[in-house]
Amino acid sequence: MKILVVCQYYYPEPFRITDICESLVKRGHDVTVLTGLPNYPEGVVLQEYRHGNKREEILNGVKIIRCFEIGRGKNKIKLFLNYFSYALSATLKAIFMKEKFDVVLVNQLSPVMMGIPAMAYKKKHNKKILFYCLDLWPDSLAAGGIKEDSIIYKVFYKISKWIYKSADLILVTSSMFEEYFRNTLQINTVKIRHLPQYAEDLFVQNDKNSLNETAATTENNVYNFVFAGNIGDMQSVETIIKSANELKTIKNISFHIVGDGSKLDECKKLTEELKLQNIKYYGRKPVDDMPKFYDMADAMLITLKDNKVLSYTLPGKVQSYMAAGKPIIGAINGETRRVISKASCGFSCGAEDYKALADLIKRFCDSNEKEKMSTNAKKFYLDNFSKDKFMSVLDLSLKDLEA
Repeated sequence: MKILVVCQYYYPEPFRITDICESLVKRGHDVTVLTGLPNYPEGVVLQEYRHGNKREEILNGVKIIRCFEIGRGKNKIKLFLNYFSYALSATLKAIFMKEKFDVVLVNQLSPVMMGIPAMAYKKKHNKKILFYCLDLWPDSLAAGGIKEDSIIYKVFYKISKWIYKSADLILVTSSMFEEYFRNTLQINTVKIRHLPQYAEDLFVQNDKNSLNETAATTENNVYNFVFAGNIGDMQSVETIIKSANELKTIKNISFHIVGDGSKLDECKKLTEELKLQNIKYYGRKPVDDMPKFYDMADAMLITLKDNKVLSYTLPGKVQSYMAAGKPIIGAINGETRRVISKASCGFSCGAEDYKALADLIKRFCDSNEKEKMSTNAKKFYLDNFSKDKFMSVLDLSLKDLEA
């Protein structure tokens, strides 16, 4: 098939859509991506993509068309400009796109408006759209502090419903998403199926590479707990910092934060204010480096804000953690907590409950079940989240829409 993929984010931004597109190419498909200018998570467009540079390129068989967008910055005004600048420029590009595709795949993160260019292409060429939904709108706005009774929320409720109803098929990353579509958005005419995310091959095939000299020590008497990923408002990494403060007198517990994002500076400042010596920050690292940090971990950490909508989600890092065979300790609600429990691969407590998280970390250190949790994590991943299973379902779903 000739597939048009619409997603505001793509390489070198750290999203799984790059691997998905390259995997579709390996399966024999012709893939073109309509995307924006790389600026996530730092918020500033990378230098090599400014001034009209690299607007079209081919990477690993994928044709990439980059549309103008304003960097997301560090505040909500700049973020909304970012959202709308891509939606507008990509829609214009889609309208005037001469190339004919068999089907359109929208990899829908935030914002939901990234689906509008796909709608424009569908209307002009009468092709079907598959939405792969990773973020729920408009409730992602509520998670970011926009009140449900506000005019902004109500406007985006209508916009979101309009966009989702344009899809011919919606695939959702969490089983709880379908409930939201049916009950909250009242979308009953579109087919919805569950397709959880997978982890990149390098996590599954992790060969226990040792860390370089800049990384933390891994002596047998030290328990290392690693958080890897975006450090933004939704991730509530400050919960980990506050837990580290509760455990600062225990000298053989160490925390490692790998990633970047809008809240990184605040987290570092809180760490300094609490005078913590048991946390180390590494910044953003290429995905190829991440198995090294996973190797050092006795367990991986996951946190999210205490929010109804966020409780519906199953963050992609859960699959990566499991694929690497790592126990998971989380301060998190809903779907993720259910999966950790079902897999018997770690412990979890309520979102933002830093004292309970600290207790779970101590419980883990004293546990004789660490190896069993690791084995359970890997098995659950292979049984439920494997890449082969994901790509087969996605491939068949796209072919169904082409027919």
